[in-house]
Amino acid sequence: MGQSSRTPRTVAVLMGGPSAEREVSLSSGRECAAALRGEGFEVTELDAGADLCDRLRALAPDVVFNALHGRWGEDGCVQGLLEWLRIPYTHSGVLSSALAMDKQRSKAAFRAAGLPVVDSVIRPREEVMAAHVLPPPYVVKPNNEGSSVGVYLVNEAANGPPKLSEDMPAEVMVETFAPGREMTTTVMRDRALTVTDILTDGWYDYDAKYKPGGSRHVVPADIPDEIFDLCMDYALRAHAALGCRGVSRTDFRWDESRGAAGLILLETNTQPGMTPTSLSPEQAEAVGIGFGALCRWMVEDASCNR
Repeated sequence: MGQSSRTPRTVAVLMGGPSAEREVSLSSGRECAAALRGEGFEVTELDAGADLCDRLRALAPDVVFNALHGRWGEDGCVQGLLEWLRIPYTHSGVLSSALAMDKQRSKAAFRAAGLPVVDSVIRPREEVMAAHVLPPPYVVKPNNEGSSVGVYLVNEAANGPPKLSEDMPAEVMVETFAPGREMTTTVMRDRALTVTDILTDGWYDYDAKYKPGGSRHVVPADIPDEIFDLCMDYALRAHAALGCRGVSRTDFRWDESRGAAGLILLETNTQPGMTPTSLSPEQAEAVGIGFGALCRWMVEDASCNR
């Protein structure tokens, strides 16, 4: 299968899949496939279903561009399949993907690396709905979803614990709320690109992330040099702590009233969105890397991993 001893020409773009982030993945995949065709690659778009293994074996691409999001696509499962098929693929490997997707375990890795994170616990959904398990304000979220899927903010004025959707998993993460500005930094292998300040009218939820006009991005962020440099440093250290490769994006909250002590690392995404409103392509563009060049780099970087 995919031989990395030569320049890759054929690319299979994995998209869609069964997760709650299917629509975002389809958007990412289409954008990346179009960009890669513009860069001269032969591209096949694959909506990842139960027959994915057979389809990949028949297609035998030089590289897989993994544009899947959410469970199965970025939690180490499809990465394990690609390892077994011995096809080079974009983004992080099995262990890094699984670790980053598990928010509680990735926090443990960040703490071990000396990075600032907030307190959190894993509790049964029924227990979280019965009583406050942390003092408000706090956030309730699945431990292994992305894109702000299923996130509840419980503020200090709340009369009681949240009523969670039946779609939430049996166990959820409850995390101390980190106030302040939302910021993010993309890493390409060993290079932090820049910092974006994300401005919204309210909570930075799924719609704010993916709907046009849902948020406004200031890139590079207009923040003190000390905070800018810390974001860049923390993103690189988070990338290394999880053993990431290729592209990752690390999200932060900064409480201006506390200076550098108010900068908190929220999480690292091993497969950042690649939609028209996504942050990582925008950051790459800000430092002179066009979307097509970014996608090409990701394919060529993947081909070096075999």
